[in-house]
Amino acid sequence: MRIVFMGTTLFSCVVLETLLSEGYDVVGVVTQPDRPVGRKKILTAPPVKMLALENDIPVIQPEKIKRAVDDVLAFNADCIVTCAYGQIVPEAILYAPPYRCLNVHASLLPKYHGGAPIHWSIIRGEKETGVTLMFMDKGMDSGDMLAKQSVTINEEDTFGDVEAKLMEVSKTLIKEDLKAYFDGKLTPIKQKDEDVTFAYAIQRNDEFVSFRKPGHDVYNHIRGLIPWPTAYGILDGVSIKFHAVQFESKDHQFQRGEIVDVSDKGVDVAVEGGIIHLTSIQISGKPRQSNRDILNGFGKRWKGRRFE
Repeated sequence: MRIVFMGTTLFSCVVLETLLSEGYDVVGVVTQPDRPVGRKKILTAPPVKMLALENDIPVIQPEKIKRAVDDVLAFNADCIVTCAYGQIVPEAILYAPPYRCLNVHASLLPKYHGGAPIHWSIIRGEKETGVTLMFMDKGMDSGDMLAKQSVTINEEDTFGDVEAKLMEVSKTLIKEDLKAYFDGKLTPIKQKDEDVTFAYAIQRNDEFVSFRKPGHDVYNHIRGLIPWPTAYGILDGVSIKFHAVQFESKDHQFQRGEIVDVSDKGVDVAVEGGIIHLTSIQISGKPRQSNRDILNGFGKRWKGRRFE
């Protein structure tokens, strides 16, 4: 099988690595252009590009994939496999290969169409998610489903934890399910429109956490954005990022958002139904500090104050 792979992220790398380890002839890789990264705006290649070059695979990086249709088709692929590519693939590419264009999507479709399915599955309190092998069509993650692999979302799992689980089961999707597809053993299943939910890309306003919400909603919101892009709250007009969190169910008489304790273990904030333990925070304009440093600095004045 001549495969063209389209992807950009570290998650994508797992899928590409598995294709290579399973002996598929990956004849080309399509990924996003190099982008400036960090405060110094250093031009940085996508992880998939680096992996492709390490394996001597030709790479193209169109700014707009719709303007590079001929370049993609020139690879003469039997199938195109995508995962977290980051652009809408035009129909001229989707239906050109004999085995079409397949996508590895990080949700149990038809739930969570869109660019941030892992984040939103945690934020909305799901107990299970997974990866789906699907046909691509002109819609957003709306094609027929071929196979799924599921994972459990535990109470303490962050985005990073769930992503790692999904990376692992995506290997099975390639090793077993993709092979079964090529062998003609999988039957496509249409998605039911009434079961579709959406997971749009995380925006800046989605990173803000209101401590007025129910306690578990606050907890899920914070852990669903760890380690990236990171949730934040506002205290006395100052933005504070939350890098680690725990939740304790507990009856109390404090106001929602009230800081009830500050110690070298972190900052404790009252919410409906319990206490949010912020065990690693970062004050706006400062590097990430230890809890001890925060306690000896700003934290001494925080007890009794309230997050917005």
